[in-house]
Amino acid sequence: MTLNDTPDEAELCYPHLGNSSCRRIMRSHSVSVLLHITLSSISVLTVTLNLLVIISISHFRKLHTPTNFLLLSLAVSDFSVGFVWIFLILLIDGCWFLGADWCVFNTVLGSVVASASIGTVVLISVDRFVAVCDPMHYQTKVTKNRAKICIVLCWVGSILFHCLRLSNIVENPGHGMILFQMNLMCINHTNIHGGVIDLIFSFFIPVSIIVVLYVRVFMVAVSQAQAMRSHVTVVTLQSSLKVNRSELKAARALDVVVVVFLLCLTPFYFVSLTTGFGVKSVSSYIFVILLFFFNSLLNPVIYVFLYPWFRKCVKCVFSLQILKSGSSEANIL
Repeated sequence: MTLNDTPDEAELCYPHLGNSSCRRIMRSHSVSVLLHITLSSISVLTVTLNLLVIISISHFRKLHTPTNFLLLSLAVSDFSVGFVWIFLILLIDGCWFLGADWCVFNTVLGSVVASASIGTVVLISVDRFVAVCDPMHYQTKVTKNRAKICIVLCWVGSILFHCLRLSNIVENPGHGMILFQMNLMCINHTNIHGGVIDLIFSFFIPVSIIVVLYVRVFMVAVSQAQAMRSHVTVVTLQSSLKVNRSELKAARALDVVVVVFLLCLTPFYFVSLTTGFGVKSVSSYIFVILLFFFNSLLNPVIYVFLYPWFRKCVKCVFSLQILKSGSSEANIL
């Protein structure tokens, strides 16, 4: 603030617009610096850790399974979110200085990668459902090619859905800079019809599928536990239980991924629903967006703690063993 600035002018993002300009979110200098350092660190970690997941699954052939291909898709979307964080850092003070075109790019990129993440988590839930509830036919029903096709359809569908939903601001970038009480704010604001469609296809339907599938998986797990306690001795049933126990153990990490994902996703759509798809408070809007995208950092952290093969892969990457001839054939499991 200069000596000639009034307090009101210092709070405006665009002082020359007067009262029509958006206002800065005023914070102390130390808090502002801490926020920028924290968010920048999250961005770097999100990109780095998810890049490690991408390299690991892509490089080692032993990891080329349908389930891991789904994790690879999730890692690609999470990796992209790392760059979305850069735009969120620029928006943290409530001001947007990059213009309408970059606002559109930020909006479309954030929407597409978020939708692809949601679709991939649905696919992971389906994968776990088949693995636990029908283990004898899992390998015939869930193949690598089918997993790849589903992933491609998920990404293509996400791109088409959001390009159509946001076609208005894509064709007219100025519409992406919404006017509510403030001006020149890059916040994705759609009409009530677009908001309802997004809520249905990006939240209610995917979450309903995930919940139904996991309730079914839980019921099967409970019935298997009861069968094991009753000392069932039929050989075929014992072999089935043995397969399912191994699948349940392998699914724990994915269960955690899905639960954490829902915890990070729900607040954003709850705020959107309760505010009528508008923006009542910039601070609350930014917070739920940050929480939503923070999930992209949590996923690889979950892998570190629950997947031994990922820890081995990280060691191989940092020790440069992956550069050795034939390293892709190593038994990393």
